[in-house]
Amino acid sequence: MRSLYPAIKPFRTEQLDVGDGHTLYVEECGNPQGQPVIFVHGGPGAGCSVQDRCFFDPEVYRIVLFDQRGSGRSTPHASLDKNTTHALVADMELIREFLGIKRWVLFGGSWGSTLSLIYAQAHPDKVQGMVLRGIFLCRDEDVQWFYQQGASSIFPDYWQEFIAPIPSNERGDMLAAYYRRLTGPNELERIRAAKSWSIWEARCATLDPNKHVVERLGGSHVALAMARIEAHYFINQCYIADQPILQNVARLNGIPAIAVHGRYDMVCPVKQAFDLQAEWPELTLEIIRDAGHASSEPGTVDALVKATDEMARKLSSHHEK
Repeated sequence: MRSLYPAIKPFRTEQLDVGDGHTLYVEECGNPQGQPVIFVHGGPGAGCSVQDRCFFDPEVYRIVLFDQRGSGRSTPHASLDKNTTHALVADMELIREFLGIKRWVLFGGSWGSTLSLIYAQAHPDKVQGMVLRGIFLCRDEDVQWFYQQGASSIFPDYWQEFIAPIPSNERGDMLAAYYRRLTGPNELERIRAAKSWSIWEARCATLDPNKHVVERLGGSHVALAMARIEAHYFINQCYIADQPILQNVARLNGIPAIAVHGRYDMVCPVKQAFDLQAEWPELTLEIIRDAGHASSEPGTVDALVKATDEMARKLSSHHEK
């Protein structure tokens, strides 16, 4: 079974002004002359971690990571202003042009898979290949499953803690109730709501309990950005209600793509991956029988590292021809 590549450090970091008052943290790792790949993190709002650099052979790939608007080391922190899906797609294009990259591979999990799919539909000529994990299609049913009725039946104990901060008369719309608190004027209430929101997600993200995932997502800095930005996106239907992913799959034809999805993913149930493949038969789908949602689970790590190796071989072979 494959594990992550060894830890590496960036050879370049930037604070890139993308307009609208936002500055994005961007870094490059690996081989400056290698196959370009951009890591598209989840949430939205989760930011990147040092482990995210390690899904790729650093001798083969030129690895680009960035923290999306309001996330991680980007500023202003947890900002919702001018923070939309279309803005993030434009940011990715700005990063590509700024780094002088003609075409690249997209690597995204969860919301990162969503944003990768939307970017590829907008700019298919800039995408050489895709490696996706934990497919999230951002439909109303997908959001309702995790924040209203679905995962609540699998994790009723964790669900009780998630709904505890919300009065019973508001629990018919948990997303709206949390959004009000996450965007309200009371700073202590915002932080409490953010931690509760993010810990619920972290607890549900792995097949086996994982305190490291809970600690990372439940920490104040990550939690505030992720909870606020997720609620902001989800209450606005991720800004793609007029352009649903499945209706635009034809734009992806010809792009080699591999998707990895945990059989027991309770955050983004595996049906979403099958729904995508039904519309996009070219997609290679690998189901990990003993995994949930997180990218850190051993079976998922194994499949993702093999997928990036395979994608590099495929593109190298195609280039040589």
